[in-house]
Amino acid sequence: MRKSLIAGNWKMYKTTKEARDYIHELRNADWDVDREVAVLAPFTCLTVFHEAREWSRVQYGAQNMSWEKEGAFTGEISPLMLLELGCKYVLVGHSERRQVMGESEEMINSKIKRALECGLVPIFCVGETLEEREKGQAEKRVAEQIRLGLQGVSSGHDLVVAYEPVWAIGTGLNAKATDAQEMCSFIRQALGRMYDQKWAGLVRILYGGSVKPDNAGEFMSQDDIDGALVGGASLDPAVFRSIVNY
Repeated sequence: MRKSLIAGNWKMYKTTKEARDYIHELRNADWDVDREVAVLAPFTCLTVFHEAREWSRVQYGAQNMSWEKEGAFTGEISPLMLLELGCKYVLVGHSERRQVMGESEEMINSKIKRALECGLVPIFCVGETLEEREKGQAEKRVAEQIRLGLQGVSSGHDLVVAYEPVWAIGTGLNAKATDAQEMCSFIRQALGRMYDQKWAGLVRILYGGSVKPDNAGEFMSQDDIDGALVGGASLDPAVFRSIVNY
């Protein structure tokens, strides 16, 4: 049985004070024991989650990390630094890192391997652009991202894959639940071909892209969708709580 994961990606929003207020607002929030809630916060806010770890039910992680443990890499964050702050998750391969920051498939692969080596759980993002989908290349592109991103990665690790169609991120558009299910099923099959069906059946696959309280339940009812990667809607604790309690 795969445990549902609802993860909020704050992107470059919230000060430490705002993060502290947010966590306190979620303190008395209730959700089913069969689902896990996490926030992927800016680096400056991670200490706030670390301080609240004794009483907060919210797991947390970072939005990025270096593929190196340490070194002369100005502006980068080591996975060891994230572990020291109690992080469980780290986003890898988000479309904004790929498209805006120019991260290559090789860089993404190196980050996944380093995260797993250090004991972090990567949330590995894949997804096609609108142009690729309209040309009928969506599955080809996602399969390529999976193949290159997981090259040299053995099965058995705790890995999360997030399917985020690039055209549905922050646009107000979102894939139909059946379309998202079709791609998430394809991802699980691709993992099964690369590794084995047993491990592929354990990997949690999330859908991300304009997830809101009024559509979260529809996505979560699909067989191969095990949770959501929530962007803008996760910034408001009341809205995020509604998504968690889909």
